[in-house]
Amino acid sequence: MRAIKAGSNKTTELRLRAELIRNRVKGWKVRACTLPGTPDFLFKRKQVAVFVDGCFWHGCPRCGHIPKTNRAYWRAKIARNKERDRKSTKELRELGYRVVRIWECQLAKHPASCLKRITRD
Repeated sequence: MRAIKAGSNKTTELRLRAELIRNRVKGWKVRACTLPGTPDFLFKRKQVAVFVDGCFWHGCPRCGHIPKTNRAYWRAKIARNKERDRKSTKELRELGYRVVRIWECQLAKHPASCLKRITRD
């Protein structure tokens, strides 16, 4: 676990980034590290913070799973991730941001609906 560096979720972020570019959506910034939770994408003018959550790491109710080995550790780890997500969402909403959380599986299967959630006013 210590060897895994928390840089970013490259494949899903790149998938969303490609979708934003393909649909000519403008005004976004990647990895806004000055805000709580460090949103993966930030639309500052519209005050929209977007997180692309990995199904395993954030406990997707549809396809997330707990590994069979060291189950107690993984349950606690994923629970901490979920709690951190709730906290950062709450803090961003208090700052006036609309928070959009997209599951990795949603982005893979329905990119257009994910894009619609982001760009709606």
